[in-house]
Amino acid sequence: MFRTLSFALLTAGAVAFTGPAFAEEDPLKVGMSGGYFPFTFVEQDTLKGFEVDVMEAVAEEMQREVTFVTANFSGLFGMLESGRIDTIANQITITEEREAKYTFTRPYVYDGAQVVVKEGNDAVAGVEDLRGKTVAVNLGSNYEQLLRELPYADDIDIRTYESNIEQDTALGRVDAFVMDRISASQVIKEKPLPLALAGQPFSEIRNALPFRDTEQGRALRDGVDEALSALREDGTLAELSERWFGTDITRH
Repeated sequence: MFRTLSFALLTAGAVAFTGPAFAEEDPLKVGMSGGYFPFTFVEQDTLKGFEVDVMEAVAEEMQREVTFVTANFSGLFGMLESGRIDTIANQITITEEREAKYTFTRPYVYDGAQVVVKEGNDAVAGVEDLRGKTVAVNLGSNYEQLLRELPYADDIDIRTYESNIEQDTALGRVDAFVMDRISASQVIKEKPLPLALAGQPFSEIRNALPFRDTEQGRALRDGVDEALSALREDGTLAELSERWFGTDITRH
């Protein structure tokens, strides 16, 4: 069941949603931005998305209560480190830097980094054409780092956004933006914006759930990992993926 959300509270900061109690343990507190369609987003004051459905299924499998906490993406890892949330479900990519600080479940989404441009922008046919261009990425995401690893990164004007990278690209304020191919494809399909994919994905992405690297965090990770494995084996993850994306993105 989806939880309702006040836009005023979302703008002001974090807000929690509590589902039905399955056990007497503390709720599983899951952080997400509520602004990354179609993984986590708000529609008619209702929190929806693939990540919402996955975490509700995980909580049910674990027989636990789940609480969703929404905040700007750039603040979610700080909330994780301070213990305000237990994990982040917002298409979190495993990176070496993050692995040095957190402990992860096994991946449950496989994807690739994708360049997106305004429809008709023939100057950018793929990642190799980003030299001398302005490129938007979401603040706090790993896409800035992926761009900075390119051999011609010094020639790219990388701009970080909290939101609206799709709109600014469609309006020509930036030359392109980078996000995962799955989300980019869904944005182009569902939203009335003149956008197009530019070339093929240029980096493989593995998404998983991060936890604090403590004894308690690792124990919780193991429980969630076990639930994800059960959902993978009984076909639930594939079913949810097909529902949101029309394809199974949960297996490599």
